[in-house]
Amino acid sequence: MIKKEMIAMLLAGGQGSRLGILTSKMAKPAVAFGGKYRIIDFPLSNCINSGVDTVGVLTQYQPLRLNSHIGIGIPWDLDRNIGGVSVLPPYEKSGNSEWYTGTANAIYQNMAYMEQYNPDYVLILSGDHIYKMDYEIMLDYHKSNKADVTIAAMPVPMEEAKRFGIVVTDEDNRITDFQEKPDEPKSNLASMGIYIFNWEVLKNALITLKNQSNCDFGKHIIPYCFENGKRIFAYEYNSYWKDVGTLGSYWEANMELIDIIPVFNLYEEFWRIYTKSDILPPQYIADNAKIERSLISEGCDIQGEVYNSVIGAGVTVEEGAVVRDSIIMKDTKIGKNVKIYKSIIAEEVVIDDNTEIGIGEEAPSKLDKKIYAFGLATIGEKTYIPKNVKIGKNTAVMGQTEASDYHNGILESGEYIIKAGEM
Repeated sequence: MIKKEMIAMLLAGGQGSRLGILTSKMAKPAVAFGGKYRIIDFPLSNCINSGVDTVGVLTQYQPLRLNSHIGIGIPWDLDRNIGGVSVLPPYEKSGNSEWYTGTANAIYQNMAYMEQYNPDYVLILSGDHIYKMDYEIMLDYHKSNKADVTIAAMPVPMEEAKRFGIVVTDEDNRITDFQEKPDEPKSNLASMGIYIFNWEVLKNALITLKNQSNCDFGKHIIPYCFENGKRIFAYEYNSYWKDVGTLGSYWEANMELIDIIPVFNLYEEFWRIYTKSDILPPQYIADNAKIERSLISEGCDIQGEVYNSVIGAGVTVEEGAVVRDSIIMKDTKIGKNVKIYKSIIAEEVVIDDNTEIGIGEEAPSKLDKKIYAFGLATIGEKTYIPKNVKIGKNTAVMGQTEASDYHNGILESGEYIIKAGEM
């Protein structure tokens, strides 16, 4: 029997509905980040950099893009004969076929996968956070405390604490209380959704709670372990960690990469972030182009002006075009004299000449004022925007649009155009 000290289970099935049209055709962990990466690259790179070489990736919602990105794990050195990376979708069983209904239920349904490695410890990760963490140090901490469960936690501002699962600890960092999104938080230590379990403890909890509907780590497994007197410790983490779950936080995290001294550095030699890269020619910057404080990926052709933006691979910015404070994902074409301000433009979009995006005063979104906020214009993948139109803020556009879709050539702030069959 193969024996692995610790294996990782990476939960990557989430729809990421708060990212709106960006995730209408792909799972949130597959969304592009920082020009050349996808969100899932960060936890996968953390695994291999921490010496964890066996990773099960649990997928569910729109998994195609994620599956082809991960492949057999070559970019992360996870193409192993024993271990490596395995994509684990829900599957039909003899008695029934069921979707993953909660984070813990997804892990329970892959018990056989974990058993084959007979691990001492299981690391549970989420596929949609941007951070660097050495899980080996967390494991050493877990062992030194003789813990049954260790939860990575980070301090958050007290006024934000009610959005998280909150842990209360004693002077030894042992957890004495656990509150899931409390109205009156007793501490500001927020669970990061990163757990190390002793395998026997996890197995016992999963089997005991297997009939719990929507079985979840924060709501069911951790409280169960707590009630049964297990030793649960908080591992405090104080570096950069970002949940890029909303369009605003996603835009912000990308913009932080281009700060003069970035809080989150993609260029560290000793902790590299790996990704699947296409073989592309180098970027071409024309002599009359202007670029300031931006990330420009390979294969781009920049003839216009780019300021304070993150530009994915294979993007074309034609003459006279100006891009400011925006994220442009790969293979998008921006026509002549186009003006783009504070926008998120997904992959393979075509924006025809003389268009203006992200202009005017803000107005609340009529599609969903919680999602399409932050003053951003969001354009979904493979969208076509015709010539000479103007698009306001807190807008969403998806599909092959025509001039007639824009009233007097304008999509006012807060309005949206989503073509049939696109959501």
